[in-house]
Amino acid sequence: MKLLENWNNVLNLIEKEVTAVSFDLWIKTLKPLAVKDDEIIIYAPSVMAKNQCEKNFINLIRFGLDSTFKDEYKGFKIITGEEEKNKFLKEELVGELPEENKKTTNNYRTNLNPKYTFNNFVVGKSNQIVYAACKNVADHPSCRFNPLFVYGGVGLGKTHLLHAIGNQIIKDDPQMKVLYVTCEQFTNDYIDAIRSNFKDNAISVFRDKYRNVDVLLVDDIQFISKKIETQENFFHTFNDLYQQNKQIVIASDRPPKEIETLSDRLESRLSSGLIQDIGSPDFETRVAILIKKAQIENYNVQSEVIDYLAENYDSNVRELEGCLSQVVFYANLMGHHFADINDAKEALKNVKKDEKAQVTMDKIINVCCEYYNVNKQDLVGKKKNKEIVDPRQIAMYLITEILDAPLVSIGRVFGNRDHTTVMHARDKVARLVQDNIKLKNEIVELKEKIKSSQNKK
Repeated sequence: MKLLENWNNVLNLIEKEVTAVSFDLWIKTLKPLAVKDDEIIIYAPSVMAKNQCEKNFINLIRFGLDSTFKDEYKGFKIITGEEEKNKFLKEELVGELPEENKKTTNNYRTNLNPKYTFNNFVVGKSNQIVYAACKNVADHPSCRFNPLFVYGGVGLGKTHLLHAIGNQIIKDDPQMKVLYVTCEQFTNDYIDAIRSNFKDNAISVFRDKYRNVDVLLVDDIQFISKKIETQENFFHTFNDLYQQNKQIVIASDRPPKEIETLSDRLESRLSSGLIQDIGSPDFETRVAILIKKAQIENYNVQSEVIDYLAENYDSNVRELEGCLSQVVFYANLMGHHFADINDAKEALKNVKKDEKAQVTMDKIINVCCEYYNVNKQDLVGKKKNKEIVDPRQIAMYLITEILDAPLVSIGRVFGNRDHTTVMHARDKVARLVQDNIKLKNEIVELKEKIKSSQNKK
């Protein structure tokens, strides 16, 4: 029986019958280990994965096995735990270790974290396009999207995606030279080079480090703001790599146009490729992220805990995962085998829910429409009469005040307006509020209504 080859056919059959999230989280993680007494032994990476499969997908798994193996087997069993796994592990699976754990012949220091891969990145509506762009770059470096510029708020997965790109490229071609650095690391390396007692040699070493690579991944590029000399050196590094047809991937908390004091020519270079933003995860994606985290860490939590966290803590992925870890730690401390909803509420009773993060652009716009009695389609549309323009500018101002959203993204919500239009509205309302008591009171009332509308959630 060709166990592994046939298992792929089983996965293909099941994939057509379940959602993409369910397939990636549960079914895809199952591994066939052996056939013992005509029974197929299937390994699940966690207790939660085993329970989910037995509860929700057992008939689909049986259907896939029946269709593929037909009369070659009599049944199957799902197991979990390393000890159980080792009992059944057969020689036919030797060499099928996770690709990220395989040693390569390339000793080049990449600074990559092997735990960040595309396989454990949860894809949802807010990040599916940027995920596809990053996957495309990893599959075909220097072919289409060069440079790739990814931006978004804190803790939304930018760093994960950069590492995932680098890890896959090295997995596909171990001889590729991939380098991941933060903007701070790049800056510090440059400062150390120009301050060295052997300046000429140090600068030569610095250039070799950053220009003799096949893929350069730079995180938090926004911190290059106001560092004129560093910008100049990065510009030349960028140009040199680009002319050699080397892949460049940049991450930031804002698009190039919004990075202060960025030189025009560097902004032009950073904007010359594909620019993609990564948004905050919606409820379904937050649930999937928490389930994936629980699965990876082998946490035992009840489904009510997952829903509770996804509903109440949605500022960013990092905080969401931190809350889950805190709940599990508390449950273990109390001697509970499974973390339940009471553990969650008790563990997080002193953790303030991030009201700012729970407010969305759409909610702010709806409140403004109701307050000024205007139609939402008109507010985000092209009408230029004062009765519409004033509320529109106030809505833009409130979004910039309440949310940490890029101006480009705000402009897109308001009929694909340019980011300078949003900037003008923000600055205009900010000036008027200083002297216009009526407007100032309106802003206060609007903020209260936005807050109260969130509490009614």
